[in-house]
Order: sequence, then C-alpha cells, then structure tokens
Amino acid sequence: MLRRLALRDFVIVPVLEIDLQPGFSVLTGETGAGKSILIDALQLALGSRGDAGVVREGAARADITAEFDMPPTLAGWLAEAGFDAGADDGVLLLRRVIDAQGKSRAWVNGNAATLAQLREAAEHLLDIHGQHAWQSLTRPAAVRALLDAQAGIDLQPLTAAWGDMRGAAEALEAASAQRDSIERERERLAWQIGELDKLAPADDEWEELNAEHQRASHAQALLDAARLALDAVAEADTNADTLTSRALDALGDVVYHDARLAEVMEVLRSAQAQLEDAAHTLHGYLGHTEVDPQRLEELDARLGAWMSLARRYRRTPAELPAVLSQWRAELAALDAAADLDALQKAHADAHRRYQQEARQVTQARSAAAGPLGEAVTRAMQQLGMGGGRFEVALLPQEAPQSYGLETVEFRVAGHAGSTPRALAKVASGGELSRLALAIAVTTAARDEEGAGTLIFDEIDAGVGGAVADTVGRLMKQLGQRRQVMAVTHLAQVAACADHHFVVSKAAQRGITTSDVQPVAGEARVSEVARMLGGERLATSLAHAEQLLAEAAKPAVVADDVTAASGKPSRKRSRA
Repeated sequence: MLRRLALRDFVIVPVLEIDLQPGFSVLTGETGAGKSILIDALQLALGSRGDAGVVREGAARADITAEFDMPPTLAGWLAEAGFDAGADDGVLLLRRVIDAQGKSRAWVNGNAATLAQLREAAEHLLDIHGQHAWQSLTRPAAVRALLDAQAGIDLQPLTAAWGDMRGAAEALEAASAQRDSIERERERLAWQIGELDKLAPADDEWEELNAEHQRASHAQALLDAARLALDAVAEADTNADTLTSRALDALGDVVYHDARLAEVMEVLRSAQAQLEDAAHTLHGYLGHTEVDPQRLEELDARLGAWMSLARRYRRTPAELPAVLSQWRAELAALDAAADLDALQKAHADAHRRYQQEARQVTQARSAAAGPLGEAVTRAMQQLGMGGGRFEVALLPQEAPQSYGLETVEFRVAGHAGSTPRALAKVASGGELSRLALAIAVTTAARDEEGAGTLIFDEIDAGVGGAVADTVGRLMKQLGQRRQVMAVTHLAQVAACADHHFVVSKAAQRGITTSDVQPVAGEARVSEVARMLGGERLATSLAHAEQLLAEAAKPAVVADDVTAASGKPSRKRSRA
C-alpha cells in the first residue's frame, strides 16, 4: 500500500506531503488544477522517464519520495540487489531527484538505485490504468498479455523453447545449404592437422629444443672451459682450494693473539666449502657432457621441421601447438555441422519441446478465457451495456510463434441476440471506454497477488448517469481488497470514496502553484456539489448530500461483477 507521497519543486508544486490510507480514495478538482500531477510524480518515483521540464521554474531540482508498505514479494529482490530491506518498520522508500539540467538520481531505502531497478520494484507496488486504457484493447500483444496475466502464465519457458527450435532449424538449414563447402573445409583442415600431427609439436618443446641445440653445438667449448675451471679450483698444482688451506693454516697459528682474525677465518672456511662444492659440480658436469655430432644433427632436423611448418602456415614456431589445438576444435565443429542426421534429430527434439510448452500455454489460456469473458460480461450489464456479451477468442496461427500457437482476440456483442465480433470493429469510442473500465475492474479484482495499489486516472471519462454510480460502487468494492485511487470528474464516483482529496491551483505574485488537501464534512459536500455543476447552489448541495448518503449505504452492485473465478494471476494486469 502507498502510505505517503512527498513532492518538492515538482512542476507547479512547491512543497506537498500527502498521507494515504487503505480503501478507496479520489482526487478531484477544477479542470487544469493539476489532478494528474500526483500520478505523474508517482510514475517518476517508479522509474518512468523524466526531464528538466518537471522541475518547478526557478528551482534547482525536483524531489519526489514515495513510501510504501514493504510487499513480501520484494524481500528477496531487495536482498539480492544489496538494498536495505527495511525489516524494522516494514517500509519501502523510493526517491527520485531530477535537476534543472535533466540529470536524474534514484534511491531505494536510502541506497543508490538505477531506473531499471525502480521499474522492477514498481511491478510489485502499483498498477495504473490510464484514461486511454481502451487503446490497448485493439493491440493483439496487449490483449494476449492481459489474458496471460489472468491465467498466471509464465512465458519464459515457451520463449526459451522457441529460441532453441529456431536455432536448431537455422543450423540444419545452414548445414544443408553449405554441405559441399563444409566438406571442402573439413578436408582442408584434416590435411593440415595431418601435417602437424607428423611433427607432433608439444607445449614448450620449441624453447627446450633451442636450449639443447645451444648446448650441443658448443659442447667442446663447454668441456674445455669446465676442465680449466676444475683445475683452477682444485686439481692444478697451485689451485684455489690449496691456497685457501694455506691461508687458514697461517691465520690459525696467530689467531690466539688477536680474536679479530677469527672472523676472517670463518669467511675463508665458508669459501673453502663453496670451492669444494664447485669442484664436485664440475666433476659431475665433465662426466655427463660429451660431444655428440649425431644428436646435433637430430636437433638440426627437428628445428628445421618446426621452422618449415611455421613458414608454411605463417605463424611463429612457438604458436604451432596452439594452432594444432585450434584446428582440431574447428574440425570437430565442422563434423557436427556436417552431421545432418544429428542436426535433424536436434531440430525434432527442440520442436517437440516447443510443442509441449505451447500446448500447456494454450490449455491455460483456454481455461482462463471463459471465466474472464463471463466476468467482463457481468460487469458490462452494470455499465450501461445491458444485454451485451464479451468473449475471449483464441485464434490459431498459421505458424508457431514465440508467444505460442494462437493469438488472442477480444470480441463483443453490443446487445442481446447479436453475434460477438472483433472489439475494434464494432465498438464505439464510448463503448470502448466502458469496456476498458469493465476489464480493468474485473482483472484487478481477480489479481489477488498483483500490485497492492491500483490507480484509475480518469478511466471513467465518457461515463455518466446511473453508470457513473455503478463505477463508483465498483471501485469502492475493490477498495475493500486493495488500496484504490482514482482521478475523476464524476460526482457519483467521488461520493463513493472512503477518502477524498481536492486539487486546487492558485496564483500569487504571478506564480501559479498547485496544492492537494483532504476534505470531509461540509467541505466535501461543497466539492461534490461543485462537481455536479448545478446552477442553484442550494439544489446542488442537497443533491451532493443525497449522493454521499446513498454512497454510504451497503453496495447494491451484484457481487459477481468483481467475483474472481478460475486460477488467480501471478502477474499484474493492464487494461
């Protein structure tokens, strides 16, 4: 439920705070007073597009805050998005600021948010039925979405199955059309892979071959240098090890006279140990290193083969192992693409899954179409279309579509005995408005899991007389289940409200401002009298009092007008 709406410097509203209650509330006021300003502000708070034009002239920014009761369905989404869940007070706070340059910022429970996140939250909070709601009744996609919402249909599995089927069909078609070229490409890749397989290049082998070739080609020089080094370290008549021993002996004779020489002796002993290690390593190196012309020839041939294939395929030698892996993967993909039997089976499986999902959707639509048609027909009888009949027709498609095997068409018969025909072809503008209202009220009543707040923005335009009284009572009935707000110009509708707000506009010092105030008692009687438009004030006031008194009585509208039958929807509905 919407608890509170606060505006600052929005259009012609300097500062405004409205506390809202459960039940049915109406917004009324003179033409041009700005009754729809609140609806526009709410839509901005819920992520609709806005620009600098919404900032009050002379102000730096427009600031809109909407406070809602926390819906249970949003708790998981808030946690996943990293927003404060508001668990302590059960409040969801949405805020939107637009500055004079048109830049926009948004917050959810005090945390920065994107407009997409605001719109996602709106799905659980608010549903607005505008005064041009009838226009959607002529659009096939909107009609289908309305029925799907009432049937509780989730189209995602069907859409995914449709995508899989289309992808499988395209792969099969491409493979069939390009079979010859694919075969040629397979042969080319297979031959190239065969050439590289003969070489069998291993990872890091190129670097290892080069290092071993360096050693083999300089084997004699390496042996000569190692022999000279071993002689100098340990095996010549005068060598480093012998000289170090002499130095230690000399210092050992006198170290007792000066302790500072002990540190020098430790250094010499360490050096002698390292010389012994070096001599041991050189012995091992000389024992395992030899000049091997045959191995050098083998290395020359191996390196030559690497370089030859690298030049042929215009790659560096080090890239050959990766190239071989890439070609093998490409060949495997071509093998799969050329396997028409496998592709045909994949397409058949995907088509079967799509048909299974589509049949389930068709069954759900069929089950919801009858109850929806009956409920709207009942509402029509109360809205000045007595004897009329409403039907929801499922029309098979020539070819499967992403949304299923059929399209949805609303049909109406304007009077008893006539055959229902496509709504857009037989209904007048006034009838369309009343049908939109009947559908909006019916679907909102059935959608028990939908948005907690319903707003009707002058959806009763073109309605009057006894029908207007019925509209008001229908909305009052809805207000017993959900929070309902209506912007209306009809006194009969306003009289049925549980809460009444009046929008007024005034000019001070050449600046026009708008304000909203709750009215009750005599003030409300005066506002309803103004809406009646009578020339004689006393008569209008008496009529207004009568309307309010009648509206306070128990509803006489048939209960089945807003009765819910069939499966409740899991989605929002729009008329």
